[in-house]
Formats: sequence, C-alpha cells, structure tokens
Amino acid sequence: MALNVGVIGYSMQSFNEKQANKLIKDAFDEISEEASKNICVISGLTSLGIPKLAYEEADRRCWKTVGIACEKAYDYELYPVDEKQIVGKDWGDESETFLSEIDILVCIGGGKQSKSELKTAKDKGIKTYFYELESED
Repeated sequence: MALNVGVIGYSMQSFNEKQANKLIKDAFDEISEEASKNICVISGLTSLGIPKLAYEEADRRCWKTVGIACEKAYDYELYPVDEKQIVGKDWGDESETFLSEIDILVCIGGGKQSKSELKTAKDKGIKTYFYELESED
C-alpha cells in the first residue's frame, strides 16, 4: 500500500517556480525519509502551477501520480498521470474525494480552495505541510 501525498497550491497565478520547486523537493525529501512504503502523489490533474511541478518531481523519483479533479480540468492541459478521477462539474466538487484519498497534505501558497482544503485536512487530523509562497499577480 502506498503513502498518498496530496499536493495543492497555486495553479493559475504567477509565482517563483524556482522557489516552489525547492519547497516541493524539501517536502518530498522529508516525507520520503519517514515513509517505509511507496509514495503516490495526488494533485489536481492539470499541467499547471504547483500540481505540474509536484507531478514532475514525483516522476523524477519514480513515484506514482494520481489526478483528482472536476470536469472543468478538461478545459486545461492535463498532466499524464498514472491514474485519474473526475468528480463533479465545478472546482471544489472534488475536494472531499481528494481529502479522503490522502495521508499527508502539502500546501504551497494557494488561493481560496487551497486554504479551505488545508483547514479541512487539519480538522480531519491529516498531517499537513504548509509553505508560504507569494503570488506574483
């Protein structure tokens, strides 16, 4: 069984990608040191922003990738994940499914939906890693 690591944060906003990549690597390094099993990265399916960077790092580490998103994700380029799940029509419809699938949540910056998912994850007792990252928008 895998350790499921959810990753959320900015998708459409501009941000410092070099800094974001470092934060993702730091989080993944820390998680992999603690994990005694395979790791799976679960994010929002699109090939944008933080999800894209997290999937790219997961691929470099040969970790499984899963995308959980609503139907609106089809309006964007999708990352070639190993497995995908479409839940609902609008952004946020997938949040409950996403949170029920993860063991750890990594949040890097992010807007309203990320903040909401972070709060819900904490309320559910999911281990969370939160990293501040300024939006350049």
